[in-house]
Amino acid sequence: MGVDNRDMNISTDSSSEEVARTGAVAPWLFLLILFLSCKQPDLHGVPTVERHVHAPEPEELSLLSAWALDRFLELNVLLGSDAGYVALFAHNGQVVHAKAAGYADIASDRPMTLDTRFRIASMTKPVTATAALILIEEGRMGLDDPVSLYIPAAQALRVATQDALDDGGRLPTAALSRPLTVRDLLTFQAGIGAEEDESDLGRLWAQRYIYAGSGSLEYRVNRILTAPLYEQPGTRWRYGWSADVLARVVEVAAQEPYDTFLAKRIFEPLGMSSTGFLPPESGRRDMATVYTKNEDGDLIEVEIPNSDAPDWTPGGSGLVSTVGDYMRFALMLWNKGLYNGSRILKPETVELMTHPHVESGVLDDMDIEGLGWGLGLAVVVDAESTMNIDRTGDFWWSGYYGTTFFVSPETGLVGVIMSQHQPGPYSGWPIAVHLSQAFAYWGL
Repeated sequence: MGVDNRDMNISTDSSSEEVARTGAVAPWLFLLILFLSCKQPDLHGVPTVERHVHAPEPEELSLLSAWALDRFLELNVLLGSDAGYVALFAHNGQVVHAKAAGYADIASDRPMTLDTRFRIASMTKPVTATAALILIEEGRMGLDDPVSLYIPAAQALRVATQDALDDGGRLPTAALSRPLTVRDLLTFQAGIGAEEDESDLGRLWAQRYIYAGSGSLEYRVNRILTAPLYEQPGTRWRYGWSADVLARVVEVAAQEPYDTFLAKRIFEPLGMSSTGFLPPESGRRDMATVYTKNEDGDLIEVEIPNSDAPDWTPGGSGLVSTVGDYMRFALMLWNKGLYNGSRILKPETVELMTHPHVESGVLDDMDIEGLGWGLGLAVVVDAESTMNIDRTGDFWWSGYYGTTFFVSPETGLVGVIMSQHQPGPYSGWPIAVHLSQAFAYWGL
């Protein structure tokens, strides 16, 4: 990205420390001096959208908001909540704030920088949806096409009529009321499960765990499609492996490997030169280490992260990226499919993607309200009900290891925040990543 990361370390000079001790000036003046004494990141080379004559002017985050955001991330590093963070915010197409705090690798004292690469896990899903929509625009795939047109194994799909075995030790199933479609995969209404459910039906899906063993995307998708669906297509939002099935549909429709299609049609046009699937060990030196917590609350390295996919190309996880690269993708969506002369999607396609096709039931098992689902990402349908500071119409998604992005059409604010923390028995979700969004909203 051409960013000088030497300016990312925060320092305070002795004069501001003396002011704090003596109390010689008002608290607000002390905060201002402290803010101005901190070295700020060099934003040269970070992503922006080409300015147009009638485009609204970008607005910097307020001094207090930017200062509070930076100190908040540093405090969480100091408290051992996470090893480090990188955050990037844009307003009306221009990057207005960047922050790197803590360490990409604690053992070697390697700091987080704007160029640190992260496992972005489920933030792969909006990229997969974009790939599918490119093909739909070109007429090479239809939104309401049966999945079986591209994956013959889908012809034999059945749906479970209950989640427990019957007296004969079998799981009752029924025929599908209609074929599973590409739209169902994009809206996560495909009835496709994952490995978490502990019912008899859930155990069938767990036995086909998509990350288990070795094999190609084709092999893994064909394997999971031998399990019965949880419900009839189009009837309920369910978080599962729909995006992985969609990735296989994309590579069949495109007639080329999934990773090749992403590189040619999304990453290269957007200048996402640091984005791709998990490289071999020798290519991971610039990646952030994944941590979790032990029973004593200390950060420990995760030797093999849960969703690593070294030998295949998932559609629901698997990508590695930087905050700058993903900001380019997010700004493309904010700008109705166009980024600095590269048209990825038509404006009407982005509107279709970010429309709440599913208006309820999204993440309700986590007691999260106010969310709907578009095509491959979450859409805020009621900002008064959500757990975060946002606006109705915002769209976003997050990754398992503590990464997130959001786009706010109403305010023009776009954010990408990344850490690397695997949830486990002694560590929950990285709340700091999501709270960072609130500081940015407050700063406008």
